[in-house]
Parts: sequence; structure tokens; C-alpha cells
Amino acid sequence: MSILSGKMWCSRAALALAVAVLLTLSSTALAFASPNSVTRLRLSNDPFTNNTSQHKTQVEPDTYSNGSTIVSTFQSGRFFDGGSSDIGRATSTNNGSTWTHSFLPGTTPYSTPTGPYARVSDPSVAFDAKHAVWIISFLGLFPNGNGNEVDVEVSRSTNGGLTWSNPVKVDANGHFFDKNWSVCDDTSSSPFYGNCYTEFDDVNFGDQEMMSTSSDGGVTWGAAKSPSGTPHGLGGQPVVQPGGTVIVPFEDLNGTISAFTSTNGGTSWTAAVTVATLDTFFEPANIRTSPLPSAEIDGAGTVYVAWQDCRFESGCTANDIVFSTSSNGTSWSTVKMVPADPVGSGVDHFIPGIGVDKSTSGSSAHIAVTYYYFTNANCTTNCQLDVGYLSSTNGGTSWSAKQQLAGPMMLTWLASTNQGNMVGDYISTSIAGTGLAFPVFAVARAPVGSTFHEAMFTVKGGLPVVGGTNSSSAVVVDWGHAPATSRFTAL
Repeated sequence: MSILSGKMWCSRAALALAVAVLLTLSSTALAFASPNSVTRLRLSNDPFTNNTSQHKTQVEPDTYSNGSTIVSTFQSGRFFDGGSSDIGRATSTNNGSTWTHSFLPGTTPYSTPTGPYARVSDPSVAFDAKHAVWIISFLGLFPNGNGNEVDVEVSRSTNGGLTWSNPVKVDANGHFFDKNWSVCDDTSSSPFYGNCYTEFDDVNFGDQEMMSTSSDGGVTWGAAKSPSGTPHGLGGQPVVQPGGTVIVPFEDLNGTISAFTSTNGGTSWTAAVTVATLDTFFEPANIRTSPLPSAEIDGAGTVYVAWQDCRFESGCTANDIVFSTSSNGTSWSTVKMVPADPVGSGVDHFIPGIGVDKSTSGSSAHIAVTYYYFTNANCTTNCQLDVGYLSSTNGGTSWSAKQQLAGPMMLTWLASTNQGNMVGDYISTSIAGTGLAFPVFAVARAPVGSTFHEAMFTVKGGLPVVGGTNSSSAVVVDWGHAPATSRFTAL
């Protein structure tokens, strides 16, 4: 965008005003009017120009909130066969009123300064209250040209998520790692206060689940440990209860959502238990999805885990967003449906991001879920993708009506990958200290020539977390369909 183009008869005052506006646009988020009663706010867009990846594309956001600060992280400049040009971040220090953005240093040839990795992928963000450090964990692909190695790395911020360090190694033993996720123990009364935990899986060992622990704000990380029984899976999202127990829901390769725990600060990890059997609808459209879990925790330590599932749809004709809860990580509730649309509507829901207000708990827990959806589950061409949102104020017993946040978007507007067009393998919702929800999601418009326009957005001012009368109770009518792991690999 050029504000200064045109004839050179502008007055000195007009020129000064134009420069001021241009500077403002270069450093802050941009608001976009929406026909869906919300105003979307663009947090970042892809600045890279290397011809080896797709521009302008941004995918796969995670978010975390602490106090008045919200940090989001995402891939920028997606490669067709895995990874991106760099990891971006967007930060608000005033409960989502304003945002700044930048990209991690020392990662790839495209970062400033440059780094050793050909590509980077799978960012997640956490906060360590004891050490006042924000942490973005990510995968570093193919260091120094080694195409068989993918490392787990973190970048640290000690000034509220505004500037970030060069990468710090979590595990770089020469193996091919995937699907990392980090969390920290932020309860001052916990015996393990200040421990941070990173989950990932080891592809060299058949996606064996691994955990690494740091007790110094992510400066150093302990040797990776596998849970008892060496479970195999991916997409684990660790959460920490107020007493220090770490619970890690993940997609188990045995066709279930499972979870393992640690009660001793990561010294050891239990065998995995089953949360629920997966029953998954395979989208005929060329969209990259998988029933990876999204996990959060309320103020009393109840864990909520959500994923896409077709058990409530006769004949497994579409996915709903479903969830289960646990107070201890070993016993899990009966699976319930997030009632975004009526059973049998033909609407297909996938890639959920669940957020829980940690100042609430139990039957008064405030929950928000953001997700993508097709209005026609069986579409194969000209599919239109939307972003939806709904919330609960009674621990998920009943829910508000759904709200459309973005769309419709054509699949051809999205980054192309070897597993389908991509908005990300996950999405995220965080609830700020004000009680408002801030989802971050990919929004795309039609490409211009070969240039995409897929960027990271939130909702300006956040979204209220409200209740409603739509019940989460539904009858299971379908079982036994294979999980989507077989069409989903890595990165």
C-alpha cells in the first residue's frame, strides 16, 4: 500500500500526515469490518519473499494469556512439504486493546539474524510466572542441511513478549521430532512452581511420546523421558493443576484420545489412560485436518480436552466438536458435544481451540471454543470454509448460539500442502484478565496471481463469554470409524 503515490503537489502538512499514517500502519494491527457483527483485527501478515515457500501465508496459531498480556505465535511463509520461513508472534500488553508483532530471530536463512534451520514449524507459547519469562517452543527443521533431523527449540522473552532470544535447544539429538507443546507451572504454592514442560514425539521411534523439563525459565532442559509403557502418538497438550500435577492429553496412535501424567515435577510419567475412542469423519474436501486434541484447565484444576468427532452423527456423516473433562487425568467424563449446530445438520466442524477462564471453575467455569467448519460436510469442490465461536458459563453443560467470525473462504485461497490446504493443525482461544475471549485464526482472501493473502486475525476488543440454552447432551449413534492419523503425518 502506498499512501504517497500520485502527483507531487501535496502540501507539506499533507505529506507529514501521510507519513504519520504510514508509520502507524507499519507497527500496529489493522481492523477489518466484518458482515458477521464482529470486527476482525489483523495481527500480522507474511513479510517474506523467498521463492521456496508460499507467500503471503500464515497458519497454525497458538495463544496464551497471563495478567494483561496475551501472546500469539504462528507459522509464516508455509512450505508445501512442511514447515515455514519463520515463526511470528503478536503481543498485547493491555488485554487485547493494541498489539505489536515481529518474527523470531536466529531461526532460518530468512530470519534476522539468520539461523541454522532450513525451516521452522509447530509453534506454541507458554508463560513462566516464577522466572517472568515467555517461551515459544517450535521445531527446527534440517539443521545445517541435515534432512533427517528435526530439533525441538524454544525462544525466550524476558520483557513481556516484546522481544525474543535466539533459539535454545530442548532436544537436538539428531532424531526427527514432531508436534511439540509447552506449558509452565505458574501456581506459587505448587511444589514444582517454575517448572516448564515440553511435549513432543520421536518419529524415529514410531512417534513415541516424550517430555522434557526445565526449572530455570527455559535456559536449560533435561533429558527427554518417555511415559511408562512408551505410548505412541502426537499432538499432546500438557496442562498443570494448581497442586503441580501435569496432565498431557494426546492423540494416541491406537485410535484414542489418551492422557498421561506426572505428580513429581516431570521426574517420571505414568502410563497413558484412555480418554475416549476416536470416531472420525474423513473430509472429502482437500483440507488438512486431524483429531488432535485441544486442552485447557480451569482454576480448580479440572482439565477440558476437545477434538473433532462424529460419534453423534448417524453414519459418521460429519464431525462435531466434542469434549471430556477430568479432575485427576486418570478418570475422564463421558464425551459430550459442543452444540454449535443441531445433530444431523450436515455441518462439519473441525480443528477446535478451547479456552478456559482460570479465574472460574467447576459448574461456573467459563469456556470458549473457536473452530473451522464447512456448511456442507460432503463438499469436494468449491468448498467454503468459515470460522465459528461459541461459549459456556456453566462448565460446558449448556452453550451459547454459535457466532460466525470469518468466511466464507475458498480452499484455494489457503496455503497448499502435501496433506491438503492448510489453516493449521491447531487453532487457539485464550481468555484475558478482563474475561473476554481472544481467538486467533487464519483468514484468507483470493490470491492475486501467485500471491496468497492468508494472515493471522483476532476479534477487535475480544468476545464476551456468555451462556445459553443449547445443551451439550446428545446420544452417541456411531462408533468404530478409523481415526484420521493415517492421512496425517508431521510438521
